[in-house]
Amino acid sequence: MRYNTVIFDLDGTLLNTLDDLRDSLNDALVQKGYTPKTLEEVRRFVGNGVKTLIRRSVPEGVGEEEVNSILELFKANYDHNKQNKTRPYNGIMELLLDLHRYNYKLAIVSNKYDAAVKELAKTYFGNLIPVAIGETMQIKRKPAPDSIFEAVKELESDLSRTVLVGDSETDVQTAKNAGIPCIGVTWGFRCREVLRSEGANHLIDTPRELLTLL
Repeated sequence: MRYNTVIFDLDGTLLNTLDDLRDSLNDALVQKGYTPKTLEEVRRFVGNGVKTLIRRSVPEGVGEEEVNSILELFKANYDHNKQNKTRPYNGIMELLLDLHRYNYKLAIVSNKYDAAVKELAKTYFGNLIPVAIGETMQIKRKPAPDSIFEAVKELESDLSRTVLVGDSETDVQTAKNAGIPCIGVTWGFRCREVLRSEGANHLIDTPRELLTLL
């Protein structure tokens, strides 16, 4: 077995978080007098951290202080509402149980802020995924490879036996920057064409296919 470590992206890969992200974002935008965003707009805006999500959701030219103010409102909303509609994608829990049974080392790396990543990972996956890393002041967000390196370190694994599974161009770029393969999932927030054009090593349409590739 060449690979023994699987690192997953969170939003759009393991969990469908889009509705809760949209609701929390729109509550913050409306409070500040801005136009709420559609689900499809939020789908396009996510993937590079919540601050980037805010920047993409407000008119061009809005200042940093205003963006930070909206960001704090969003975080307060999301902390209370991040489990309202969020669910694992079909087949994810079965996949994780199989990987756990076969002794794969598992982790999550996300551009969502660290506290939310850890809470969602614990709530939905318990001990199946022991390492969950989000954005912090110490770890640069994807596509920087820092979170990959930190996950491999915490798992006491080897980069040469690690793959990244994700749904976006950011994940493909992160894997390239870390020097590991990326398996793109087509059920998430980006389409097959985006993943293929970015250079994902493989594409899968169902979680079950991951086991075949590994």
